[in-house]
Amino acid sequence: MTLPSKVFVGLVVGVVVGSIANALAPGDRTVAWIVENVAKPGGKIFFNMLFMVVYPLILASLALGVASLGDLGRLGRVAARTLIYFVVSTAIAVAIGLVLVNAVKPGHGLSPETRDELMRTYSGEAAQKIEAGKAAGGFGVQTFVNIVPRNPVAALAQGDALPVIFFALMLGVALTLMRKERAEPMIRLLEAINDAMGILIDLAMKLAPYGVALLLFSVTAQFGMSLLQKLGLYVVVVLVGLLVHQFVVFSIAVRTLGGMSPFDFFRRIRTVMITAFSTSSSNATLPTSIRIAEQELGVPRQIAGFVLPLGATMNMNGTSLFEGVTVLFLAQVFGVELSLGHQVIVIVLSVLTAIGAAGVPSGSIPLLGMVITTATNGKVDATAIALVLGVDRILDMSRTVLNVTGDLTAALYVARVERERSATSAVTSST
Repeated sequence: MTLPSKVFVGLVVGVVVGSIANALAPGDRTVAWIVENVAKPGGKIFFNMLFMVVYPLILASLALGVASLGDLGRLGRVAARTLIYFVVSTAIAVAIGLVLVNAVKPGHGLSPETRDELMRTYSGEAAQKIEAGKAAGGFGVQTFVNIVPRNPVAALAQGDALPVIFFALMLGVALTLMRKERAEPMIRLLEAINDAMGILIDLAMKLAPYGVALLLFSVTAQFGMSLLQKLGLYVVVVLVGLLVHQFVVFSIAVRTLGGMSPFDFFRRIRTVMITAFSTSSSNATLPTSIRIAEQELGVPRQIAGFVLPLGATMNMNGTSLFEGVTVLFLAQVFGVELSLGHQVIVIVLSVLTAIGAAGVPSGSIPLLGMVITTATNGKVDATAIALVLGVDRILDMSRTVLNVTGDLTAALYVARVERERSATSAVTSST
């Protein structure tokens, strides 16, 4: 069996066995012990093996990507095209979510009794996440100030993605401006780090079928169906929005902008989608995304090394769609009508906060409270996120798939444009 097939089998086994355990023995102590002492630790070992290479890989691949582009003019062109794609695709994702939630109105079907029960159950967890967001500085002007690190080594040690990305970009720019013979030793070092991380990724992926099975078992064994029944319409709206963007919008983008068959594209990236679904982390999936982009999609290393690390932090299509749907859903639950102007604000805030969201499980939840209070002018309190925390795990897994797929479509598009530009330049110079 190929690795994607093994990983898919692991996913199915984890979901089926976990669901059976939950159905036959809900709340059973033995199942809970297995989850806490076997499944979760085993899954976290796999998750940590992927995560441990992320920041060295971001530093090496992004700096090499910038240096390999050859000149600052090309860097500016690639960066502008990448960022425009990120913003446009993310705005489309939010718009899809808002259209669906306005049409279906899932918040109107949630009874006050269910609302109060969910608030009582999850209000403590919601308050903790909101406070965690405040402790991290929230989202605002200071977020952009903090992008420039005072100590890049500390940023690497703390896993602070945006400062690491900024330092890697500046390092790549410096290598581009240096004389070739002076830059060569640093480039060789970065290439060695990049190659070493690739080997570690291959080793980690050998554990993927088992890690995925354990991660999915730990989720499904504890999840149950009661919350899905209570919040079923909301969950369906989010999932339908994600599916529309994943298989309609991205299929159009892959065909028209990437020049590839959508069926072929999704077949080639299935390992990335499964890894994203099981880990719920764009950052943890980044090593696999880079490898698949280069080996399966034919994206040049310098383009993959530039676009994908940026995308893992800044391009969150699924997160933005989820935030847009959730804000309107909670407004409907509490009887707050949002005008078209307020919904435009929701789109803007969802796009901006997606940039500030951490690429880790539930990384967008602390920022979601800020979006809710801003969009509703304080009529809905940030602690209202308690209503959706119970089903966030399954939605987080699903939206992460859309996030990483968006990164790969961006890399495919940029690679095609640069390839065509190079071919045109070669023809022009030969004539």
